[in-house]
Amino acid sequence: MDLSKPLAYRMSPKTLEDYVGQEHILGKDKILYRTIKADRLSSIILWGPPGCGKTSLARVISNTTKYKFLKINAVTSGVADIKNAVEIAQNTLLNPSGKCILFIDEIHRFNKLQQDALLPYVENGTVILIGATTENPYFEVNKALISRSMVFHLTPLTEEDIFNVLKKALTAEEGLKNYNIQIEDSTLRKIAETSNGDVRTALNGLEVAVLTTQMGENGVITITDEIAKECVQTRKAVFDKSGDSHYDNISAFIKSMRGSDPDAAIFYLARALNAGEDPVFMARRIVIAAAEDVGMANPNALVVATSAMQAVTMIGMPEARIILAEATIYVATSKKSNAAYLAIDKALEDVATKDTGTIPMHIRNAPAERNGKRRLWGRI
Repeated sequence: MDLSKPLAYRMSPKTLEDYVGQEHILGKDKILYRTIKADRLSSIILWGPPGCGKTSLARVISNTTKYKFLKINAVTSGVADIKNAVEIAQNTLLNPSGKCILFIDEIHRFNKLQQDALLPYVENGTVILIGATTENPYFEVNKALISRSMVFHLTPLTEEDIFNVLKKALTAEEGLKNYNIQIEDSTLRKIAETSNGDVRTALNGLEVAVLTTQMGENGVITITDEIAKECVQTRKAVFDKSGDSHYDNISAFIKSMRGSDPDAAIFYLARALNAGEDPVFMARRIVIAAAEDVGMANPNALVVATSAMQAVTMIGMPEARIILAEATIYVATSKKSNAAYLAIDKALEDVATKDTGTIPMHIRNAPAERNGKRRLWGRI
């Protein structure tokens, strides 16, 4: 093991027995575990947040399969790289089996043309595809590829899982065994908690703490809570302004206001603002919720929300956070009525699909002749 490589890379599992977490798909009675063990893998898409073990699982498969294993990254690769992999797979001298496992990291970065280039080779079995993505594959990956693959959703690791990985890193040969480290379990648990399910963040933080802490006179590197906090910095927020987490968070924000849960609504507002979300975008969501969900139960909510949007536009961050919080709490705690929302949608449906007749005579605009000119009476 090259000890110059990052700790997170050195501690990646080599076998399924070393792999931590994802019991819902890698338990011994689960299909993915059994297919990997039997080396009968078909094309799969691994979907999950950063640091949950997608690439590590691909490495485990590369260590267990009898097929040739090739890896490309969609960020830096293109159709030529896919064709090169296929040529290697079909070369009977280099690869007698005539097929290969092709791991494509960040597969959602491939455009439609690049994804289409994979189709015939996945279809005929020349390539067994393993795609890894942080985005929802049902939106980002070609539907034809999805239909030929099994999609597995990986979840963030638990704090206990990450704590166990950190403990192992302190004693493993490929880890930090060569360092004389003193660190309390409570400190390790704080690192695990701050990493927010991302084992890579936890291992990187531990490594920085060890490498940047001066050795004591007794030859021991002592890692305190303060040192760990400094190295890991703040709790990692899983949020991307342009990715799935953006839409998931805004959906949770709106549904929390609709469900009259101000605590949850403020929490999701804070997540968005912490990730750099546009405060005016958040203000517009509050205006929509005030009209759609609060509606006639408290018409003043729309006034408050609109005023908040105007104030946020004029003032900006960081003070805008207070205005947004006030409007969020007002809308979340207001009584709810979607009568106006249902009424206009029903009326629009009737106008578009039914014979709604003509306007009754008694409410039409009545014309009259006066001084030789045609005038309209009763106009509002």
